[in-house]
Amino acid sequence: MYKIIFILIFISTSVFAQKPELAYSYYRNGEYEKAITLYKPLHEKNKVRRDYFKNLLTCYQQLDNFDLSEKLIQQQLKDFPNQKYLKIELGYNFQLQDQITKANEYYDETLNEIKKNPNYVYAIGQAFSKNHLLDYALKSYQIAKDLNPKLVTEIQVAQIYGEKGELEKMFNSYLDLIEINEKYQPTVQRYIGKFITTDSQNDSNKLLKKLLLIRSQNNPQDAYNILLSWLYVQQNDYDKALIQEKSLFARNQLNTLKIEEIGKISFKDQDYKTAKKSFQFLLENTSDNSIKIDAENYLIQIDIMDSNIDNSKIEQQFQELFKIYGLNNSTIKLQLTYADFLTYEMDLPQKAISLLENTQSLSASSLQKGEIKIKQADILVYTGKFNQALVLYSQVQIQLKNSTLAQTARFKVAQTSYFKGDFNWAKVQLRVLKSSSSQLIANDALALNLLISNNIDKDSVQKPLQLYAKAELLSYQNKNQQAIDSLDIILISFKGHPIEDNTLLKQAELFKKEKNYTAAENNYLKFIELHKESVLIDDAYFYLAKLYQNELQDNQKAKKMYEKIIFEYPSSIYLVDARREYRNLRGDDI
Repeated sequence: MYKIIFILIFISTSVFAQKPELAYSYYRNGEYEKAITLYKPLHEKNKVRRDYFKNLLTCYQQLDNFDLSEKLIQQQLKDFPNQKYLKIELGYNFQLQDQITKANEYYDETLNEIKKNPNYVYAIGQAFSKNHLLDYALKSYQIAKDLNPKLVTEIQVAQIYGEKGELEKMFNSYLDLIEINEKYQPTVQRYIGKFITTDSQNDSNKLLKKLLLIRSQNNPQDAYNILLSWLYVQQNDYDKALIQEKSLFARNQLNTLKIEEIGKISFKDQDYKTAKKSFQFLLENTSDNSIKIDAENYLIQIDIMDSNIDNSKIEQQFQELFKIYGLNNSTIKLQLTYADFLTYEMDLPQKAISLLENTQSLSASSLQKGEIKIKQADILVYTGKFNQALVLYSQVQIQLKNSTLAQTARFKVAQTSYFKGDFNWAKVQLRVLKSSSSQLIANDALALNLLISNNIDKDSVQKPLQLYAKAELLSYQNKNQQAIDSLDIILISFKGHPIEDNTLLKQAELFKKEKNYTAAENNYLKFIELHKESVLIDDAYFYLAKLYQNELQDNQKAKKMYEKIIFEYPSSIYLVDARREYRNLRGDDI
């Protein structure tokens, strides 16, 4: 018996809990009569709920039931006489009936309530805004502010200006908060972030930059430098962001965190010049060994990528660093970088594996052990020991289940299976990773899955894809000429195959590594000639533009390639970069 009563109570409670959701669903879909049948009892049972009242009122008004609307408002005023904003609802109800004079009388009467008590402005201003009476809303906040300057109404005012499209007034209102208290900086940043893009020439970006520079000159505050630095990072102008952070550091030398962040993000985005400046600054301005080791690790990676620095000199740098900081737990990341250097630059994989065996014994955390294990497996792939590598990757998957490192290991399993030519097993792994919590892993998984899916022939002839996978493995092993030769077979023997566009791009990349820039140019031009409809066409234009700009020193041709992306491929992921580089080549002040 008790069970039946409990079940009935549970069902009754569940049904009632669903009513607000169903009512809102009807309301949102414009089914106002159905919404009224639910909102009416909800409002009567809980009259303090403003959303029930407002939605019920809107339903009546949408159905032109203005008499019922007025009765509802009058009853609410009777029940809650201190809710002064309800006079706005009365006025708006008359406005919907084109009785503007009467509506304005109620609006003005409500404004007079603010004069009696400025604290009423928050409810009154919100009511004006919700009924799209933006000028009245602004007037209400101005009256309150004049009467009580300590009231903080800047966010509400800024939002109204944003709705009106008056961006300069909006930005200034948000920035006025910083004049009140610098602690509002994170709040301001969160709000203005909705109007900022990655394009430095976007009108909103340019306007915000101008206003921040003016304010920082007239009334220097850290918050303005922080916002300028943040703005430059959004635009990928890392060097300018670093200048702001150095200014902040000069005032407070206790915090190097932001300079570290700029170093790391500029390194990730391949702005090695700014990354190098950031990490060199840290070395010169901190006594914290962990920060120094991290900076040294990034700096030596930048040197490794610099073809003008001899490997023997880099080897010497590593030995000096290990002499200073030791081969211990604090230098594990530096040891992993050294293992990469030994393998991929010096072709000494066995020495790297021996190093990592010692590094594994130094690691304290399971995540560190997993990271080292993945590095060991990577080197085994480099040496062609696929099965041993797969065992290590799988161990990380099991031991660090659901972590980002486990997802990385799963992707490596898929990639290694792909290198082996086991495309079906690779696809099984990649399918799981498409919903990875790491966007980078998810994107890599999607790209490899598409490559495999799009290039397996229906008649099961997999030779072109096998050759392409072999070329990617050879490239991974730094056997660039052999990889080029493998791709040549595809281009000669399998003309017109779907993988031809990928092949031309991959081979061009390898030609660049081998400094055969003319051959790389020919590949890009051939791609553009043969594969105008390819989803990779904007890749070809962008890579060719960078080739002209950086290696072939032909800025006119580079500009033409950037123009192609800007004017013909506006949805390209390279659009913002193409615009920036084009303006840079044109000599614009960016």
